[in-house]
Amino acid sequence: MYVTTSGRIHNFGAGPATLPLQVVEECQNALPNLNESGFGLMEISHRSETFQEIIDSAMGRLRRILTIPDEYTVLFLQGGASLQFYMSALNLLRPGDHVDFLVTGAWSQKAMKEANRIGDASPRWDDSENGFKSIPKNGEYSIRNDAMYVHYTSNNTLFGTQYHHLPDSDGKPRVLDASSDIAGVPIDVSAHDLIYAGAQKNLGPSGVTIVILSPWAMKRVGDDLPTMLDYSVHSSKGSLFNTPNTFGIFVLDRVLNWVEENGGLEGSVARNIAKSNLLYEELDRSSFWKPHAKKDSRSVMNVTWRLPNEKLEEKFLQEATIAGLGGLKGHRSVGGIRASLYNGCSIKSVEALVIFMRNFEQANH
Repeated sequence: MYVTTSGRIHNFGAGPATLPLQVVEECQNALPNLNESGFGLMEISHRSETFQEIIDSAMGRLRRILTIPDEYTVLFLQGGASLQFYMSALNLLRPGDHVDFLVTGAWSQKAMKEANRIGDASPRWDDSENGFKSIPKNGEYSIRNDAMYVHYTSNNTLFGTQYHHLPDSDGKPRVLDASSDIAGVPIDVSAHDLIYAGAQKNLGPSGVTIVILSPWAMKRVGDDLPTMLDYSVHSSKGSLFNTPNTFGIFVLDRVLNWVEENGGLEGSVARNIAKSNLLYEELDRSSFWKPHAKKDSRSVMNVTWRLPNEKLEEKFLQEATIAGLGGLKGHRSVGGIRASLYNGCSIKSVEALVIFMRNFEQANH
């Protein structure tokens, strides 16, 4: 068995993902009495001073970790990236406006579909015919002169590809879905005008969506939008227009605290590179493993690969589960194996996975 000393499995799930044990224990301690308020963590009013301190703390930590410019707006919303596919377009576009997409997987496809409800969304680069194995290089696509902005997804969780450069937008504003690598890879927030990300992979549980907007993006917000889909409404109320996910924001604050205590963004980046390098070295060591993504497009967050046949893949997953290695099944639309190495996943978990892989190969090669 490869279970940890705490009795928890090694969790490689794609989201909701594993959290640092320190954060889980902090949640446990806060459940009956949050910060000596007398109220339980899941019973506290979002209008209370206690919770206001928590949401202010989380926003402050996020600004520090990501070096968010002071003039940018930070929101904590609900609905996940799936809602932001439409909400971002609704706020930034007018009917008939052009918007360009770099299509690197299912999530950017879905975002483009929603943007087409408002304007003319066009794929300027699309790797679907090649099975989404790569990321576009600058110069491999062109942006329309009248495009309002360029949208891209920084990390493809399903296929295991990721940008390792800032994509050229030909001077147009950039809109980024950073759901699966926010606070886990380098990012220049100032080079983007809107960034959105679900917290449930690198920063907390499901139910909290981070949205970061430049002054340009806030000025683009139209008039007479549906109230709950209007960025300006949420901004004016400090993300407290309606009852937020109070539990999720508390966990977000604790995860951000853990990030700060462990080297900030630079520390997270270094750990994630070390984890992914260890796993990719094992995958490249033998032809028994068949990585999906091209080497120059490989993700440090989601590592995807196949085995010689599906029967062996089923056996691998069954034996891995018995051994205490969980969440390794590839997405249903892709198949194969996927190991998600988000911030909460430790190097010890990856080491345990590599040992299991070597033993499995020796027994089945």
